[in-house]
Amino acid sequence: MLKCDLHIHSRYSFDSLADPKRIVNLALSRGIQCIAIADHGNIRGSLEAREYAEKNSLPMLVIISEEAKSKQGDILALNIKEQIPDHLSANETLRRIKKQDGTSIIAHPFGSFCGFNENLENYLGQFDGIEILNASVFSGNKTAAAFAKRHNLPFTAGSDAHFTNRFVGKSWLELPLDYSPALTAAQVIAAIKQKTGSIAGAPEPFFSKALDHTFRSLAKLKKFAKQ
Repeated sequence: MLKCDLHIHSRYSFDSLADPKRIVNLALSRGIQCIAIADHGNIRGSLEAREYAEKNSLPMLVIISEEAKSKQGDILALNIKEQIPDHLSANETLRRIKKQDGTSIIAHPFGSFCGFNENLENYLGQFDGIEILNASVFSGNKTAAAFAKRHNLPFTAGSDAHFTNRFVGKSWLELPLDYSPALTAAQVIAAIKQKTGSIAGAPEPFFSKALDHTFRSLAKLKKFAKQ
């Protein structure tokens, strides 16, 4: 079985300080062999992590990804080739992901303070799936799982880790695939769309999540001070 953490942030996000190489090493130490470093507004973290894994022949598949911030909510763009701009409409964001043959996943769609801010049913058929287990949100996972089941949607899971700490690999998607150097992102995406996987892990405790979000705010201030 292949364990995939499909929502991680690196220092290329405005609210993260995590080094992509350390993310790869930490994920591997926790049995994760497929990750999507989905930074806010860019794919640099993914590219750096993939280069590091390939250069050192590490048993890790890095899916080039981004968390695009649309006007309606955050959308994970998996297996893309170029950056998707932030602050576009959800329709345009989804269109651009599809144009790159990428896979669109609505991130934490029902999370408090970070959920999709329109009726998601209005977008059915435009996105590929939704994230139903996010280790970092304070609420919304059960609602997302019920929505995916009701509409027979593909689903993913991820830690939404912003630092190289206990969050990495806390929640993951388990797929009936075996890692090999020949494994491709397209094969992982196909398994996701076929709904052959299962979610595993659990959200972090409330205090841990509250502390993590405080650290994200401090990371923002640190980066702002350097500008």
